[in-house]
Amino acid sequence: MSGGDGTRKVRAGRRTVTVHRPDKVLFPGGGDAKEYTKGDLVDYHRAVAPFMLPHLRGRPLMLERHPDGLDGPRFMQKNTPDNYPEWITRVEVAKEGGTVLHTVCDDTATLLYLADQASIALHRWLSRADSVDHPDRMVFDLDPAGDDFEAVREAARLLGELLDELELPSALMTTGSRGLHAIVPLNGRHDFDEVRSFARDVADTLADAHPDRLTTAARKKDRGERLYLDVQRNAYAQTAVAPFTVRPRPGAPVATPITWDQLNDPELHARGWTIADAVEQARTNPWSGLLSRGRALGPARRRLDALRG
Repeated sequence: MSGGDGTRKVRAGRRTVTVHRPDKVLFPGGGDAKEYTKGDLVDYHRAVAPFMLPHLRGRPLMLERHPDGLDGPRFMQKNTPDNYPEWITRVEVAKEGGTVLHTVCDDTATLLYLADQASIALHRWLSRADSVDHPDRMVFDLDPAGDDFEAVREAARLLGELLDELELPSALMTTGSRGLHAIVPLNGRHDFDEVRSFARDVADTLADAHPDRLTTAARKKDRGERLYLDVQRNAYAQTAVAPFTVRPRPGAPVATPITWDQLNDPELHARGWTIADAVEQARTNPWSGLLSRGRALGPARRRLDALRG
């Protein structure tokens, strides 16, 4: 429903969200990239909400906002502005020297409101607001030196094999940028230091076995052409891009969950889905309940220590 004042009303459950300037171009076209407007971003979020919200509910968010589209300034928003509607959930969490009042996206109306604010990418905590010190997700970010997706594919296979040996279930997601995330569901009983230490040892084990292809070196100059196994997101107040979030790149690519079998698709790459077709992939339920079975790290730690000898 369009208003004569350049706004559009969108119904979301019991609420109606006003979209301002829906025709505003956020993703300029050019080359092979299609043009997308704020209205397109809102429509995508409305369609993907049933699949995306389970990955957002109860989690503090950091919002990546582009009020004037990709060609304008970007800023990362942690604190919730005073003018956000009172019905949007907030959570206050501790930071060094104070607190941050993060936005939490619990429903479709909030998702649409954030899209109206040109929050293109949603970065979520790996823990929930009711237990902020104990993550229930562990993330490995497979970050190639260039745009070589074959290196990402190979690293994912090696990581998947190791996680299988450790009897840890894992899920894959394209990042919408250059790499993949491998996500392990946890039972939420370990603190961030324990989780990051374990993730670091897993990454080091892989990098030690394949020193010509993989590295855990944090400095780019130390990596050369090797793929970086990044575990830095497994720390308090760090975030990772949420499943089904849009990335601020030409063509509006989406961070998209995939199955392990899809890793073998020769057409697969990190920007394989956009807001035009990511909902179709979402409907295939690629993770199929996998993340509801959170694991303890104790048994996996013993297996890893035995492997490392």
